Amino acid sequence: MIRAIRACKTAAEERAVVRKECAAIRAAINENDQDYRHRNLAKLMFIHMLGYPTHFGQMECLKLIASAGFPEKRIGYLGLMLLLDERQEVLIDLNHSNQYIVGLALCALGNISSAEMARDLAPDVERLLQFRDPNIRKKAALCSIRIIKKVPDLAENFMYPASSLLKEKHHGVLITGVQLCTDLCKVSSEALEYFRENCIEGLVRTLREIANSPYSPEYDVAGITDPFLHVRLLKLLRLLGEGDVDASDCMTDILAQVASRTESNKNAGNAILYECVETIMSIEDNGGLRVLAINILGRFLSNRDNNIRYVGLNMLMKAIVVDAKAVQRHRATILECVKDSDASIQKRALELVYLLVNESNVKPLTKELIEFLEVSDQEFKGDITAKICSLVEKFSPEKIWYIDQMLKVLTEAGNFVKDEVWHALIVVISNASELHGYTVRALYRAFQASTEQESLVRVAVWCIGEYGDMLVNNVGMLDIEEPITVTESDAVDAVEVAIKHHRLDLTTKAMALISLFKLSSRFPACLERIKDIIVQNKRSLVLELQQRSIEFNCILQKHQNIRSALVERMPVLDESTLSGRKGGSLPTVPTSGITPCNLPNGVAEPAAAPIGDLLDLSSDDVHASISPGGDFLKDLLSIDLSPASAPSGTSQPPKAGTNVLLDLLSIGLPALAESSSSALDILPSIQDNEAPLANLNGLASSSSLPANATSPASSGGMMDLLDAFGPIPQNHEENGPAYPSIVAYESSSLRITFDFSKQPGSPQTTFIQATFTNLSPNVYNEFLFQAAVPKFLQLHLDPASSNILPASGNGSITQSLKVTNTQHGKKSLVMRIRIAYKTNDKDELEEGQINNFPHDL
Repeated sequence: MIRAIRACKTAAEERAVVRKECAAIRAAINENDQDYRHRNLAKLMFIHMLGYPTHFGQMECLKLIASAGFPEKRIGYLGLMLLLDERQEVLIDLNHSNQYIVGLALCALGNISSAEMARDLAPDVERLLQFRDPNIRKKAALCSIRIIKKVPDLAENFMYPASSLLKEKHHGVLITGVQLCTDLCKVSSEALEYFRENCIEGLVRTLREIANSPYSPEYDVAGITDPFLHVRLLKLLRLLGEGDVDASDCMTDILAQVASRTESNKNAGNAILYECVETIMSIEDNGGLRVLAINILGRFLSNRDNNIRYVGLNMLMKAIVVDAKAVQRHRATILECVKDSDASIQKRALELVYLLVNESNVKPLTKELIEFLEVSDQEFKGDITAKICSLVEKFSPEKIWYIDQMLKVLTEAGNFVKDEVWHALIVVISNASELHGYTVRALYRAFQASTEQESLVRVAVWCIGEYGDMLVNNVGMLDIEEPITVTESDAVDAVEVAIKHHRLDLTTKAMALISLFKLSSRFPACLERIKDIIVQNKRSLVLELQQRSIEFNCILQKHQNIRSALVERMPVLDESTLSGRKGGSLPTVPTSGITPCNLPNGVAEPAAAPIGDLLDLSSDDVHASISPGGDFLKDLLSIDLSPASAPSGTSQPPKAGTNVLLDLLSIGLPALAESSSSALDILPSIQDNEAPLANLNGLASSSSLPANATSPASSGGMMDLLDAFGPIPQNHEENGPAYPSIVAYESSSLRITFDFSKQPGSPQTTFIQATFTNLSPNVYNEFLFQAAVPKFLQLHLDPASSNILPASGNGSITQSLKVTNTQHGKKSLVMRIRIAYKTNDKDELEEGQINNFPHDL
């Protein structure tokens, strides 16, 4: 049959032969042919190993096991282990008078034993651990391992028999006894303590005898006596010494002997050394042995075998947590592994180098990694680029070095740099005012050398747009720089190349267009040329570029009076805001001398707690949250609005474009500026008293605006975004019925009082005057009040009177709220509040829920 199957040239021929043989075996089973039963079962096992179904022959296994002869039982038990599993109930011959049949039964039990079988047969297996024949003791020990894994509760029954196996001279019994003790230690803390107290000295003595034993052909492997037993003993010693000082002291000498005397020119010796190193790194030690172990791993890295080098790198990654200084000694060898031709070794070595870097060695290691980046394969550049950028940001000693290294990375692998990396670079450049000229010149040189690296082009055009005048006038020249001559026309040429480059994406071209628009103010001599380039993009098939071109052209032609304000140099970007937005994923380079600007109340940065906590009202309704918004357009255009004018209400949550603008200005909406678009659905009151904006270039009229962009209260407040600003006054009629004031919130440091009023004929709308009083002796800075209400309520907050709350009640802050109850008379008002402020340069956050509103509101 085997010859016939092997002679088959196709799968179909093989299936035909198997079907024919299976049919013959079924016929023999039906005829109860006892003479050829064991041969038929052997055929079934071969067919089973080929992957064909053989369930019809399972009963033949049991019949062979029940037969009297040893050959039949041997085939029966072998078939039992292959064709059956632990779900079948089988009678096992553990009490047979023939020790060979007992051995077959133990093998079968060790392979297919279920938890129930293990409980029933555990006493018999425990008895066989003391059997006179070493082969039976060995098989009983292996069977015991299966039993304690299936039923850990039986571990205590095997502790004492297992400890007696550790004294065996027969290596087969000894190695199974050691493995049994190892598994007992893993499943039972009681067994672990027992072996620590009673067996460590014996194990150390056994290991010493094996290590010093003369040549024995029976156990010799590559000149080493029984390396398998070496490995098992070292694993058991590792478990016993971990976390126990006394046990670790007992094995220190023998571990040092094994580590220093074992030859490393054969795989068997390397296996022992690896286990020895793992044991040394796991037990309690004073450091001397660990240095020896790490030196062994260093030798592994010099081995020609890739597998051994990979194992050495893996172990060094664990060892660096224990003894980083010892691992640092092998830094040069590890760096050589980064340049290895094997990709898996490259990746593991790169991860190890990443762990090795600290403040003292960041410069040489970064240099080595960047040099390797220049010659590395394309599929490896992404990984190494991410590592280099992370290291440079985390350990940068100074900004100029940080900028230099990032420019090298952008030049070599700018297409592999993630967006947050070049975002962070722009923030650092913005904060390094003394390096603006140096940076823009370096980027211009790099851009002239290559326009294929996307991230490099983005950072370059941004810097040229911001600091193009410094580039042309060679402002801020450093001693390390070489002079460069760049004209205004050259700078415009560079940006034009970025706009017209066919491989660059939309984001890069849009940034280049903005940069060109900024240069229109910095380079008046090139204004007409810049207009021509912008006009060319008015016919672009890409909507984003077309829209930007139309808008910029409109500004250049119709709004010269505000162009200079629009294209002013960007304010210093706040690094702490960027770091908070990244959630700590990428550390930022510390800056000195940069003081974050104090934003007016209502446009402060969001508190650390998530907005979901603020909205956690007890009501089952969907919540609406709104916080007082500032006039971001006023800040952008540097146009001062009259402080005497009444507030115009809150701004609509910005769409994607506005959010990018606010990010660039380091201004964060207090509550929902960064939430998903679905959050807009829970803001029913956001559009009250909101002034709509006309289209930038006058292409759209008020009638073309979406219906939800205007409200009845403000339909007459249409204004041109770039021509004029008109405050929308709020004319409250004479107040209606009076309501008593309430203390809405009070803590040890703050009191909030609410005064209520209503307009006649509008019972659903309530005007609330909130008064905030500081009860502590410390002044509160950057004071910010936020509120959220259920969906049946509509909330509008006016800007607060101040963002500084005097100490000890020597003054207060007031803020107006308007609440509309769409279910007036059915449901009472409820409000969730959050108050954020700074005191003694420490951020504080208080939260609460207000339920004590008058019932008729």
